[in-house]
Amino acid sequence: MSAKIRPLSGFPELLPAQRVVEQQVVDTLRHTFELHGFAGIETRAVEPLDQLLRKGDTSKEVYLLRRLQEESPEGHAGLGLHFDLTVPFARYVLENAGRLEFPFRRYQIQKVWRGERPQEGRFREFTQADIDIVGRDTLAFHHDVEVTRVMLDALSRIDLLPGLRLQVNNRKLIQGFYAGLGIDDTDEVMRLVDKLDKLPVEQVRALLVDEAGASDAQAEQVLALATIRSADASFVDRVRALGVEHPLLDEGLTELAALVAGCADLVDDRVRIEADLSIARGLDYYTGTVFETRLDGYESLGSICSGGRYDALASDGRTTYPGVGISLGLSRLVVTLLARTGMTADRAVPSAVLVAVNDEDSRSESDAIATALRAHGVPCEVAASAAKFGKQIRYAERRGIPYVWFTGEAGHQVKDIRTGEQVAADPDTWAPPHDDLRPKVVSRTDQEQKQ
Repeated sequence: MSAKIRPLSGFPELLPAQRVVEQQVVDTLRHTFELHGFAGIETRAVEPLDQLLRKGDTSKEVYLLRRLQEESPEGHAGLGLHFDLTVPFARYVLENAGRLEFPFRRYQIQKVWRGERPQEGRFREFTQADIDIVGRDTLAFHHDVEVTRVMLDALSRIDLLPGLRLQVNNRKLIQGFYAGLGIDDTDEVMRLVDKLDKLPVEQVRALLVDEAGASDAQAEQVLALATIRSADASFVDRVRALGVEHPLLDEGLTELAALVAGCADLVDDRVRIEADLSIARGLDYYTGTVFETRLDGYESLGSICSGGRYDALASDGRTTYPGVGISLGLSRLVVTLLARTGMTADRAVPSAVLVAVNDEDSRSESDAIATALRAHGVPCEVAASAAKFGKQIRYAERRGIPYVWFTGEAGHQVKDIRTGEQVAADPDTWAPPHDDLRPKVVSRTDQEQKQ
């Protein structure tokens, strides 16, 4: 008796029609990134553990690489699967610095692995889509604005998305504010403030006093800063009204105001940008701008697109490579939308045409017709068997293929099996309407109406 096969929790797999949805999102992202001059790369799946663990508290999330017959004292090869694309990208820049032109602009759409507890929007194997701009020794602030604009442009082109809100902050602003308050452990305070979207305010207040050593007055000011949000530069006056002064605070306020103003023309009824001074990001390599993104109606997912400025992520001891980037959780976004909305493709195969087979002796003729159609970009396939035409039509219906091609005494004819219309056609020149050429993403409502 064979064992029952069960899905692995945290390792999502998609059916063909769902994969069409994911691929259309990937194609949109890639097209937009390339429109903005970003080059695509792919890094290896594994990195040395000392590289993976050198920034941030990630040791509990890394999958180790181990041979079945591992004989080393450590019990593993000293390698782990990468948990994001930023750490391997930093290594890639150092390794190839002599062959890259700076500022180097790259996009990367690739699998990553994390040993997290699976839940909605959180997986152990998933795809991320990252863009970064990296300089040599210096990187002008206008690149922070550029990266933000590129991702806003990309997200606005994904029609299946609901409204979204890109929340931005600046670590210089919050570190300068905390330093102006006289707080010593600013990193610990930022780490605790980053929990505000998960814990009640009073609990965070207690942690600030008990774990970060803040006084009650300092904790009150820290939380007051974190409540400030605005869609324009009005946040600057609200921060100033708190009465804290520090040069780093001034620098952060200037940069954040410039970022919000620099993206104002991209704001519409679906895409919004907001200065949110509660955003800190937990990883410790961020040094300036930080981003998070939330979908309207999907707030429980948390951020689906995050990133920021890192001035010292990559360095070989002589040269430092500062950068700014933003990462979209592609699987987090797509798998959740598919599950909640029932969104899918109107057909599970790319074929727009099924070429019918009169009999097995004439299959080569059907193959020749398919070749002619493919020569000018019409996706098609040849029927699997020379069954009665009614069965071949039902074969096409089950796959969602809209057209069936017949050849007989009357010559070549193509039939739209949705309407029943059948017309003469030439396989060297005929093409379906543009909307039928590729599978389309449809909602659950569209599917119900079709049925």
